Amino acid sequence: MKIDLTDTTASKVNKALVQGRRAIGTPAVGMVLTLVIVTDEENAYDALRAANDASHEHPSRTLVVIKRVSRSPRDRTQSRLDAEVRVGADAGSGETVVLRLYGEVSDHAQSVVLPLLLPDAPVVVWWPVNAPLDPANDPLGALAQRRVTDTYASEQPVRELSARADTYTPGDTDLSWTRITPWRSMLAAALDQVVCEVKAVEVEGEEFNPSCELLAMWLADRLDVPVKRSLSSGPGLTAVRMDTDCGPIVLDRADGSLATLSIQGQPDRAVALKRRETAELIAEELRRLDPDDTYASVLRFGVERLNSVPASAVRGAEAAEAAVAKAVQAVALAEAAVAKAEVPPAKGASPAKGEAAETPGEADAQEAAAQEPMKKAAANS
Repeated sequence: MKIDLTDTTASKVNKALVQGRRAIGTPAVGMVLTLVIVTDEENAYDALRAANDASHEHPSRTLVVIKRVSRSPRDRTQSRLDAEVRVGADAGSGETVVLRLYGEVSDHAQSVVLPLLLPDAPVVVWWPVNAPLDPANDPLGALAQRRVTDTYASEQPVRELSARADTYTPGDTDLSWTRITPWRSMLAAALDQVVCEVKAVEVEGEEFNPSCELLAMWLADRLDVPVKRSLSSGPGLTAVRMDTDCGPIVLDRADGSLATLSIQGQPDRAVALKRRETAELIAEELRRLDPDDTYASVLRFGVERLNSVPASAVRGAEAAEAAVAKAVQAVALAEAAVAKAEVPPAKGASPAKGEAAETPGEADAQEAAAQEPMKKAAANS
């Protein structure tokens, strides 16, 4: 069931939701969260389809916020809200409201969304494209417990990862990180099968694929070994090679669906590593609403540390530099204290603040100079 509302308000949208539930015979609200999708008109259809598929696992109220750009200066001064309310089969297993904002109201989207949030339910905000550099401080992001972005959709993914590290707030996550969950699980399971020490790692994949960078940073952060980032024609991640003291461990996926796991001394095994759809990725992110500490640690590691020394060496060098700076500061304070203690106060008087104490010889000379005019005046009289 669809209900179209033109030049409407949030209150009328809420009434339309109630009317739609009663019309289809489900007056109760059975949603577990509110999913806010902030996108443009071009990507709204794909994002909404993915959200509807994910709603079969997570029944939710989906609010799609589309900021429409007015064509003329006169239209930009006129604020308008159009809404499309979907319930029943047209909204998956939940409710969907498509909000199109025109004019000045597009700058205050949080005022439109706030009255439509489910009471006492968590809020997740997802930017399929054009995510803000600091999602937690975005007016809509501030309403949410979880904020989902996708650096793969940005123009400069690697630079975007650095920006995400600078502005990370607990609750932030990235679909580029979600894409490598099967890879991380398979590599961890492969290392559990052997008792070896990893000496070096090579991650192979597309040049501008942030998932490759995140996987490389995760391995470097967890294994504390140098990780080399090499390029391939894709699709996506193609291979991970780990050099160990027991022989190489290789996870190779050349076609984007079926991978081969090779461990020294064991037969090769075929592993299903199909590239997942967006609906599966967003459904995985909706399963957890707590902060992802592993993702935060990987972001802090930084892309610039790849192909370099292990993380422990970097942390050791930083700790040594901090200790040296602290020691230099302590020596400077000690020297200042010794210099102050070596200056004796003047005998019989306290020197003024900021002035040095006078020696006895200097005091006698100053007293004689002061009495000289008096002696001359007595002689003349």
